[in-house]
Amino acid sequence: MLPIKPVKPEEQELALKREEQVAIETELADCELRAANLRAELGAFERRYLHFVGLRYAEFDELNAQIAEEIAKSQPGSERAQQSARDARARASTTKSYAGEQADQEPKPFQASPELKRLYRDVARRVHPDLTSDRDDRTKRQGLMAEANEAYERGDEAQLTRILTEYEFSPEAVTGEGPGPELIRVIRRISQARSRLSEIEAELQELLRSDLHQLRMRVGEAEKHGRDVVKEIVAKVDEQIVQAKRRLENLQQRVQA
Repeated sequence: MLPIKPVKPEEQELALKREEQVAIETELADCELRAANLRAELGAFERRYLHFVGLRYAEFDELNAQIAEEIAKSQPGSERAQQSARDARARASTTKSYAGEQADQEPKPFQASPELKRLYRDVARRVHPDLTSDRDDRTKRQGLMAEANEAYERGDEAQLTRILTEYEFSPEAVTGEGPGPELIRVIRRISQARSRLSEIEAELQELLRSDLHQLRMRVGEAEKHGRDVVKEIVAKVDEQIVQAKRRLENLQQRVQA
């Protein structure tokens, strides 16, 4: 019988730390996925909201600006009327800029497939920049992780696979040898992962407290009871637009008369 080779204390500790590293990095990847998913869902909701509501508000503010300008023309000596016209025009410009140029096609809500989530989680576990202490490697990871976030929001599984493959076969993925140095690296990676975990959890809480998320939750809750809040807002703004057009027409007719 061959003698059993004794395991060095640093090797035992390294094995335990590697298990801890796997656990914390898995938890971090899951947390990163939740944050990425929430960002993507809120982005999709905002685009949908702007598509239906934002452009209508832009039209309404533009009509109000024209009304204020017509009043200012009829009252050239009134500084208050001139200032109101300037304020209304500035507000209209801001609303139009915020709403942006929307495509005719209705934006689709974000829905990640199980495979997309799995790929993103794998990328976050392997590529996240906060899981390395090497400066050059960190820079490379930052670029790849930014690409991964964009690919996730687009639902691009092929791009996520490419990012993961590119990093796995890169020279930066090669580590040194020996249990001593490796133990130090693992301990530092665990510390980095815990630090990042705290940051991403704070970001998640901030997203959940945001006005956009609160609006999305209210819309979702109303939909459960058969109400379409966005449709109700659209109807209200459309009525305001009709009234503003009538007022503008009346003002213009007075000027012509």
